[in-house]
Amino acid sequence: MKYVPRLLPSALAGSTLAACIAAAFAQSGPQGIGVNPSLPAPEKSGLVPTVNIAPAQGWPQGTMPQAPAGFKVTALAAGLDHPRWVYTLPNGDVLVAESNKPPPKEGARNVHAEGVRGKAMGAVMKRAGAGSPSANRITLLRDADGDGVAEVKNVFMSGLFSPFGMALVGNELFIANADAIVKVPYQPGQTTISAAPVKVTDLPAGANHHWTKNIIASADGSKLYATVGSNSNIGDNGMASEEGRAAIWEVDRATGNKRLFASGLRNPNGLGWEPQSKALWTVVNERDELGNDLVPDYLTSVKDGAFYGWPWSYWGKNVDARVKPPNPDMVAKAIAPDYGLGSHVAPLGLAFSDARMPANYASGAFIGQHGSWNRKTLTGYNVVFVPFAGGKPNGTPQAFLTGFLSKNGKAYGRPVGVALDGKGALLVADDVGNVVWRVAKTN
Repeated sequence: MKYVPRLLPSALAGSTLAACIAAAFAQSGPQGIGVNPSLPAPEKSGLVPTVNIAPAQGWPQGTMPQAPAGFKVTALAAGLDHPRWVYTLPNGDVLVAESNKPPPKEGARNVHAEGVRGKAMGAVMKRAGAGSPSANRITLLRDADGDGVAEVKNVFMSGLFSPFGMALVGNELFIANADAIVKVPYQPGQTTISAAPVKVTDLPAGANHHWTKNIIASADGSKLYATVGSNSNIGDNGMASEEGRAAIWEVDRATGNKRLFASGLRNPNGLGWEPQSKALWTVVNERDELGNDLVPDYLTSVKDGAFYGWPWSYWGKNVDARVKPPNPDMVAKAIAPDYGLGSHVAPLGLAFSDARMPANYASGAFIGQHGSWNRKTLTGYNVVFVPFAGGKPNGTPQAFLTGFLSKNGKAYGRPVGVALDGKGALLVADDVGNVVWRVAKTN
């Protein structure tokens, strides 16, 4: 039986959406947003960080997120197990990575479980709905009749290691596990793959403070670009444990040889090629415990060889005095990102739009914001659209998919990965609601 949540009456939906949009920007405020965001002075952090996260609840029957007028929301698939990422195949099939943080390796020192901060973070993850074991699989969804609800929901691959990013090049499907990029052969129309994955290259792993690894292929398919988040907030465990992390790697698809493409990116996730400039862009989760309005998470183009500051500085050359020892030489090299999204919104998904969307959403980036934990007032927990002009952000973020929070501050869902499907609708992986939402224009 298909699960199709009922839409709210149009008048109520419109008023609810307007209220959600107003609330989203009232929460975020003007600081930390835009090309040249204002930055307040850092606040001194205490022994126990500010912790305020929306407890995971799931969607009550008959409720769903709200989109702007002219769009219809359907549950492409429900009943998934912590869906984190979505990828559209050329034939329109959708792959969903059902994944969570890998367990620590046997005998490994779990630095994040030690001390007051570690215990606080463990409690945060459990309340956020991220405490369950990883399903370690990819599920295939197929909506053959085009009604926005998948008739086929099939285990495509299993036995992976906290899979996240996916990229198809020719007849090879590449998957970014938490510790390596692997590949399998693929033929159009396949609904399951039994071939054993072949390792392409290792990726920095270990304690896995930030375990998600995303990948994207270059236009000619010769290179893969892989994101690797940091192993701590600000190098807390020593920089030796951060070797090769907080970075984007360029990987030769044929040989697996790799080089550091850009660094100083605390936790990059979504990747996309901007359609006009053809430049690589990413969204990045910045550091915590400097106050409600520091440090802005951001959207930025990724320049070859560039250093973006982490951990010694933020938003260019603003020094983080907590990091010891200081490193003025690295601070001098740091460049500022292109566009602030606001502090603690936790951007993960990134998908550039195209002309299949209505004109006011045809040029820009959709961003899945997982939501804050280190902020007194909840922020994020939505999908926003950042308009672009001339290959650059042009305007303020617009709330696009909202309603993920209940009136009493619980999370019905949390958006993560976003992608356009074969017909140009937006897909949103919701890892608390365990749904992949589809947002399609109605005319």
